[in-house]
Amino acid sequence: MGWGTDLWDQYDVLDKHTQSGLDLVDRYVKFVKERTEIEQNYAKQLRNLSKKYTPKRGSKEEQECRFTNQQAFVDILNEMNDYAGQREIIAENMMLSICLELTKYLQEVKQERKSCLSDAKKAQQTLESSYKQLDNIKKRFEREWREAEKANQNAEKVDQDSTATKADVEKAKVHAHSRTHTAEESRNDYAALLQKYNKEQNQFYFTEIPQIYSKLQEVEERRVRKLAEGYTLFAEMEKRVMPIIGKCLEGIAKAGNNSNTSAERDSMLLVEQHKSGFERPGDLEFEDYSHGMNRASSESSLGTPKGPLDLLGKNKKLWPFSKKKMFTPEKSSPAASEDFGHLPPEQRRKKLQQKMDDIGKELQKEVDQSQALEKMKDVYEKNSQLGDPSSLEPQISQTALNVQRLQGEMQKYESWLIDAGGQALSRHGSTNNNTHDKSGSESSHENNPQAIYTEFDDDFDDEEEIFAPIGQCTALYNFEGSSEGTIPMRTGEVFAVVEEDKGDGWTRVQSASGDEGYIPTSYVKISPGM
Repeated sequence: MGWGTDLWDQYDVLDKHTQSGLDLVDRYVKFVKERTEIEQNYAKQLRNLSKKYTPKRGSKEEQECRFTNQQAFVDILNEMNDYAGQREIIAENMMLSICLELTKYLQEVKQERKSCLSDAKKAQQTLESSYKQLDNIKKRFEREWREAEKANQNAEKVDQDSTATKADVEKAKVHAHSRTHTAEESRNDYAALLQKYNKEQNQFYFTEIPQIYSKLQEVEERRVRKLAEGYTLFAEMEKRVMPIIGKCLEGIAKAGNNSNTSAERDSMLLVEQHKSGFERPGDLEFEDYSHGMNRASSESSLGTPKGPLDLLGKNKKLWPFSKKKMFTPEKSSPAASEDFGHLPPEQRRKKLQQKMDDIGKELQKEVDQSQALEKMKDVYEKNSQLGDPSSLEPQISQTALNVQRLQGEMQKYESWLIDAGGQALSRHGSTNNNTHDKSGSESSHENNPQAIYTEFDDDFDDEEEIFAPIGQCTALYNFEGSSEGTIPMRTGEVFAVVEEDKGDGWTRVQSASGDEGYIPTSYVKISPGM
């Protein structure tokens, strides 16, 4: 079965059917375009939404991202932004693979359809023209034959008429013979043209129309397959990015799970970040005014908040009675902006330790540069062709000044750290200084820039010899141990306690692998005795 054999007489039906197919392709292209616009708008709105709730750099929200639940929300926003990118990819792929391809193919199909229908019309017009010519010859033959019959009847009538002369009879017979001859010629022309028309008609209905309509059927079937491919791509474009979208959704779920399992860690992190170090207020003494007692506060109350209002933060200065704020004739305290004296004890110690770490890194950098300059000077002195040793003197002098300046700053911050935390906090500085001293001991210069750490290194070595395990502890939470002097730990890990907490919130332990360092006391459960 085919259009050429079974629908040879349904030109109008095929015309409407193929045009309906082209209209469907055009409608589908418009549909996909609107879908891409929806995807692009959706992606744009998702990006704007993520940007709206993403903390701005330096904002309060960004600072809060140190907590797991805050960072989890930022991770969700980042995943949502990636999700929006995948929606944009869907829109882009649909536009390229469906809209543009089908639009281009639609133009080709229109041309092929137009060519097929035009060929059918031409063949139809040719056959109709032949038929008109045949019909004219047929009518002529009919007219000539009637005239011939009429002439023959007239000749016979004249021949039988007794009054007609011989000349009249002869004339009638000649006229009848002429008409008969003309009719015979018309008959022959009609027969020849009829044979030709029948041949053309057979060619039209059995060869030309079947070929044209079969070609049109092939074009239509290719259009259907192409449109079906477009239907499939509509789903395929989205399926291709589903694995990535799935990863985005997995990332969102992972952020939620991390936040759910890190509630205790966030609580401990808040304690670590904002622990003031103040002792809780003791009982107020009875002041007997009947004996004229002085209402002045005792010196023991200078280091802590005086009452519940100060403790709860009603007074904006949480540390208003520090001895460091008092001025004496011999010595005044340094500026608060430099020694962090305006902070609570625990936070001040952390800031000072962090400052010392920064100075230590800068000092090590200057020491390394000094070593490099000295080596280069030594090379120049041995081989003057490579350079002038005196040209390095300004840089060497400047580096030496920088080292002296940083050493002075380190000593200054060490004194503030000892003053802020006592012997308990100076051990963290000694661990940090020990690292610098090891790197500095590799140089052989006369002026050792790390000499200021010698005292602290000796104290640290003595502690290692004196301290023995006094108990064991089990980690309750994970701890990264990224600061100098600390060691990392994982939940459930067991450590040997080398030195108990001296009141600063840190316990010195030894891991199973032999590593020693400090961990937050609140992160472990300590069992005395071993």
